[in-house]
Amino acid sequence: MLEIVVKTEKWERYVRVSAEELAGLVWRIGGHGDRFLVVQRIPDLPDVFAQVWHKAGGDYTLEYRDGAADRHFQAMADGPEAVIDAMAGWARHNAGWDSVLAWTPLDMGPAREVPPLDLDESEREELEKRVRAVLIGGYASRAALAELAEEYLVTKDRRPVSREQAEVLANRMWLERVAEQAAWQGETDPERLTRAFTVLQEAGITTRENFTCCRSCGQSEIGDEGEPDARGFVYFHTQCTDSAAAGHGLMLLYGSFDGASETTTAIGHEVVAALEAVGLHAEWDRAPGRAITVTPLDWRRRLVG
Repeated sequence: MLEIVVKTEKWERYVRVSAEELAGLVWRIGGHGDRFLVVQRIPDLPDVFAQVWHKAGGDYTLEYRDGAADRHFQAMADGPEAVIDAMAGWARHNAGWDSVLAWTPLDMGPAREVPPLDLDESEREELEKRVRAVLIGGYASRAALAELAEEYLVTKDRRPVSREQAEVLANRMWLERVAEQAAWQGETDPERLTRAFTVLQEAGITTRENFTCCRSCGQSEIGDEGEPDARGFVYFHTQCTDSAAAGHGLMLLYGSFDGASETTTAIGHEVVAALEAVGLHAEWDRAPGRAITVTPLDWRRRLVG
């Protein structure tokens, strides 16, 4: 799998696609409402991306940016094969990947000056604490973090953080976390959790991570998430993620779609077994109305973006 995220004009999002899947997406574009792809690395990095635009019957316009505005380039291709080779090479960090096409620099104009935040120390600490908590949770994108930073201190009469300032703050904190995770070795507990959820999903139990804002919303919406033959569900919401990121363990909510306590209990046993099979410890008193808690838990979720 390629360590990339592919986004389409149709608002689709594909994480860690194969080279064949990437090729299929390039071949597909060209029709109305489906004319471009944007590709970012995992983890996402500010101003680092590749993208392609194509209208049926015309050439392909390919761009990539490597950080600064003076590292933004464009090339044209008359068919998808050269685009696929270039984008796959870019995704793999292959030496000389850009030699496939003739690139020309794009003039993006001067970078806009962003004034520093005008916050007192307590406000700055409060803002960064909240952004960092969501960042450590590991599910937010850079764009979502910037939106959080922009809106968090807003009051009826005051909007102290501009969109540009929020992006600067989010990017700085994001890159700090990327540097931290570069030192992580091996599989982390959140990755073990995802592996357990994958097994449960394949066994007919609907699984969702960081799903909805609270238990009430989760319980009301989880039924719409599963396959028609799903037997039950297990999920955790964003408040559970915050708790796990703060070192307090992770609460898992589960249940059956038939509403029977016996089925719910059976689902609980399957969840616990799947967790233990990947090396996670679960605390549960086997009562169908009680949540399962995964603890101890070292919450180090690698960023995607």
